[in-house]
Amino acid sequence: MKIAIFGTGAMGSIYAGKLAAAGNEVWAIDCWEAHLDEIKKNCLVIEGPNGKQKICDINTSQNITSAGACDLYIIATKAMAVEDAAQAIIAVMEARSTVLTIQNGLGSGEILERYIEKKNILLGVADGFGASVRRPGYVHHNAMNLIRIGEIDGRITEKVNTIKNIWQSAGFNVKAFADINQLIWEKFLCNVSFSGPCTVFNCTVGDLMKDTAAWHIALECGMEAYNIGRAKNISFSFEDPVEYITEFGKRMPNARPSMLLDHLSLRASEIDFINAMVTVLGRKLGIKTPINDTLSSIIKFREQQFR
Repeated sequence: MKIAIFGTGAMGSIYAGKLAAAGNEVWAIDCWEAHLDEIKKNCLVIEGPNGKQKICDINTSQNITSAGACDLYIIATKAMAVEDAAQAIIAVMEARSTVLTIQNGLGSGEILERYIEKKNILLGVADGFGASVRRPGYVHHNAMNLIRIGEIDGRITEKVNTIKNIWQSAGFNVKAFADINQLIWEKFLCNVSFSGPCTVFNCTVGDLMKDTAAWHIALECGMEAYNIGRAKNISFSFEDPVEYITEFGKRMPNARPSMLLDHLSLRASEIDFINAMVTVLGRKLGIKTPINDTLSSIIKFREQQFR
């Protein structure tokens, strides 16, 4: 299969490397020239719990037109870059092409639908990778738990199963789900609970959970999102959101959310798609969200200073 990965940071590089190693024609598309140059000259190295893997058969470009028409486009950018990715992909994709988007937070699917027909879109959720780029051409991950994919309208189709099989043949643990929006929302609760609070308090997930006051704030963030999800008739798979969020955090006490890593690097984060999205949805539904409002304001103020 011919596959283009739009955005080859930590996660996108893992996708590109393993899919290429499985024999697919893979294009790594990114604006990070040093990273692409290193992959082209000296191959991509992926380090994980099972050791190092060096993958050389990856095409690289800063422009999607180099890849042209593909069977599958995977958007692995930050959420705020999805619109640019969609506009670039629509110029080269064919009617048969599938676009799979995998981001944190909410809203990527809605953005894609402005440019690409729903029948060509798949939504994805990645869980438990703990990935980072150590240096250009060298990516590390702590684990690869699960990738979930599904149709926007909640069907298990031949297309979903075909894409699932491609990922599985590359060594990923992948499952197809009918109600992918349920899974996106369940991850969203955890993103909201840990991303904003860990960033404001500059701490790991474990340190956040150890501090009584900080942990109370984090859980209130999650509960505000949960209440909105219930109002939108999301079919959560659990009865107790606090227990669900807590168990999620216990699995990765040393993790630092990507939002915090962005701030440590003085970069803008995905705040508009995570904690600030709770504010937006709360206003639409008439549900108060004071904790997420406050944390989002703090984070946005800091990001103004970065710029």
